[in-house]
Amino acid sequence: MKLIKIMKKYMVILPMSAMTLFVSLPQGANAQIAVVEVIKAGVKKVIKAVDLKVQRLQNETIWLQNAQKVLENQLSKLKLTEIADWTEKQKELYAGYYNELWQIKSAIAYYKRIKDLTEKQVAIVDEYRWAWGLFNKDKHFNPDELKYMESVYSGILDASIKNLDQILLVVNSFKTQMNDARRMEIINAAADQMDTNYADLKAFNAQNISLSIQRSKSLDEVATLKEIYGIE
Repeated sequence: MKLIKIMKKYMVILPMSAMTLFVSLPQGANAQIAVVEVIKAGVKKVIKAVDLKVQRLQNETIWLQNAQKVLENQLSKLKLTEIADWTEKQKELYAGYYNELWQIKSAIAYYKRIKDLTEKQVAIVDEYRWAWGLFNKDKHFNPDELKYMESVYSGILDASIKNLDQILLVVNSFKTQMNDARRMEIINAAADQMDTNYADLKAFNAQNISLSIQRSKSLDEVATLKEIYGIE
């Protein structure tokens, strides 16, 4: 029953997938692989960009932490009662550094979380490519069944693209005034959807593998299929 719901869920959004994923692309398996490569390349670019941003933010954090220590050392040496005006200015400067430090640490936490989520997207694509490549060569599936599989996979990949769009929205939000609560809300929603997409994909693949094994005509054939699909 669960697998039927999975298939129906992704079949429902297939018409949109056909419009968004296959425009100006060849039909069939070649188109599917081409789309996957585009998605995967895009995801890898996001990961690389996130890595660079994290590195830059970490460098800024180290600088601010060092500046914070210098200020603390200077303040500890001052006779505050004698130079109150200067001290007050330093306190204000210190407060500004502290606030900026907090913002950068917050951004680093977001980017690390986003990196984890984009890597999950890559895992979804890899899982699809692995299964689809094997199913296409499996003689136990006829052309109509393969076409049906392709439609379900297209729906899952379309949902995956929407999740990636949400992640990019959060990345770009650091240039705008989006607050932390809203960023986390978007990240968590995308994470939940990714987990669902990945679980649905693996369940659908497991069902197809099980069907192929059930159609085997000998124990030797069963053993061969289990080895191909990595089943112990």
